[in-house]
Amino acid sequence: MFTRISAIAAVALAGFAAPVQAEWVASWAASPHAPLGTEGPFAAASYDNVTISQILRISEGGEKLRLRFSNRYGPAPLTIGAARVVQIDDAGNEVPGTSRQLTFGGQDGAVIPRGAPFTSDAVKLDLPDLARLKVEIYLPEETGPCTCHLTGMDELAISPPGNHVGKSWEPVSTAQFRAFLTTVEVDSPDANGTIVAFGDSITDGVGSTPGANRRWPDILANRLQDAGMEWAVANAAISGNRVLSPGMGEAALARFDEDVLSLPNVEYLIIFEGVNDIGNRYGPQRGGIGGVQLDQPEIDAAQMIAGYKQLVARARQHGIKVIGSPIGPYKGASYWSEEGEAARQEINDWIVNSGVFDAVIRLDTAFADPADPQKMRDGYHMGDYLHGSDAGLKAVGESIPLSLFEDD
Repeated sequence: MFTRISAIAAVALAGFAAPVQAEWVASWAASPHAPLGTEGPFAAASYDNVTISQILRISEGGEKLRLRFSNRYGPAPLTIGAARVVQIDDAGNEVPGTSRQLTFGGQDGAVIPRGAPFTSDAVKLDLPDLARLKVEIYLPEETGPCTCHLTGMDELAISPPGNHVGKSWEPVSTAQFRAFLTTVEVDSPDANGTIVAFGDSITDGVGSTPGANRRWPDILANRLQDAGMEWAVANAAISGNRVLSPGMGEAALARFDEDVLSLPNVEYLIIFEGVNDIGNRYGPQRGGIGGVQLDQPEIDAAQMIAGYKQLVARARQHGIKVIGSPIGPYKGASYWSEEGEAARQEINDWIVNSGVFDAVIRLDTAFADPADPQKMRDGYHMGDYLHGSDAGLKAVGESIPLSLFEDD
């Protein structure tokens, strides 16, 4: 639960008026990262003369939308031959009258330069809050290893050869990547702004039921909408991500501008990250996640704290209020150690008591076993003492006070 706001931060929050008619907000996001080789569980996908479709759920509805694509890590320019978005119902059926072809500067397709984002033209489409969408993209040429988000937790389908956008087709294979699609921006005249959840696999939803939208940011979005509070929630987590070091995505400090500051009308940032830094630094399986070997500098708690301070300072330069959570419990996980636990305790004491954050929430204690707060409660993890189960992620999402985001 919410533990403390410094006197200065409390005044700042009380005097912070939510914007009137925020308009464009980031209603959905999936932060991409560089390909991680050609073999193993994180092997990079590539596509050539196929159509791919992706299922997602937005948080805030609105009157228009536009989609942001990315070729951030592509080896060459990326060609999009055609693209379409359509609302789907809970059974996955297309909602009549909601299909929209996407254009780019008035053209049916686009060539996205290497390393660049590319946003579609806006299309008129009235969408309710928490609407489900299907996005189809025809990729007529070899893409090379894709700019992907590898923990999509929802279906990506690959067609037989050819352009099948807007047609009925059976997939030849499926995956749970997010390929080339990074943001859905919605024009919502009644929205207050965007809340960004910034973190690692625990925020990314590893351990939750695929296709069920049970990540803790999803739970937060549900609660906000149920309370009539019009906030968009963008999940900018990357599984395996670290605050200071690259590997599973660029380090949080390195990707912050692109994955957070570039999103429209960000008003609040929730930071819940750091367990991979200390686990890989101090644990018995040092420098590796899922069989991927990572460079691991000899970091310490003081360097971690300095990294958090940087994130807070950069957010505040853009008028963003920053909510921090201590690093979650992970005793029993494969990379837990006494030394790592000591670093977690030192870092967490600073997060709770330094007054650097505008507010502090206790996602760590929402996960924790009351009998042994160093580990996650039974039933709240997926069996590895690190990643939340549906029940654990629900408890975490429900632990966040909605009063932090009160409409003014």
